[in-house]
Amino acid sequence: MSADRRARVLALLSAHGPGVDRLCAACVAHLPGISGAGLAVMTTLPASGTRYVSDEASARIEELQFELGEGPCVDAFAAGRPVMVPDLSGRQYQLRWPAFAVGAVAAGVRAVFAFPLQLGAIRIGVLDLYRDRPGGLADEEIADALVFADTVTLLLLAEDHAEGDWQVSAYDEHRTVVHQATGMVMAQLGGTIRGAFDRLRAHAYAEDRPLDDVADDVVKRRLRFDQFTD
Repeated sequence: MSADRRARVLALLSAHGPGVDRLCAACVAHLPGISGAGLAVMTTLPASGTRYVSDEASARIEELQFELGEGPCVDAFAAGRPVMVPDLSGRQYQLRWPAFAVGAVAAGVRAVFAFPLQLGAIRIGVLDLYRDRPGGLADEEIADALVFADTVTLLLLAEDHAEGDWQVSAYDEHRTVVHQATGMVMAQLGGTIRGAFDRLRAHAYAEDRPLDDVADDVVKRRLRFDQFTD
């Protein structure tokens, strides 16, 4: 990190720290072309949690990417580099993330910019910025967003956490049932936790039901996956 970028991170920490929510809100306020922000914390795919959402649209973005396993956040985390999407209605993005792109546009989101939160080899999440109209970010705006991402990363690493799990918002508490159901599906089918989660998510998508509802059926033993045959 350059001396100038380090100085800017320290200035943000001084002005807006130590609260992650306050810093994310400041990021939205600072970037005039941005309509909202979401912060997903994760250490592996597909598991993730939502640390911050600025509004209903950003909440929907995070939920869609969690449920579908596709989108700019997922790709940015996997690749370790920003993913910039100036117009989600563009054909290349509709093909790249068919379900996410349609759902995000329906929620009023037209552009998404995902910045991975990482320090060296440590990768802990993604800062998602969105706008409600098409258009990219200027170089200066990208530079500012990267500084905010660096600062968020440091705040998350500094937070007290239990058993390696970062604090998540009340919005994310309902996802507990999804993780419980994933473990039960893995026990029923064998294989890996990711494979079980993919089966759970695919079933929800095929039935056009919310992932939470399908997970609740599994946890309450109204649905078993070992009754299905490939």
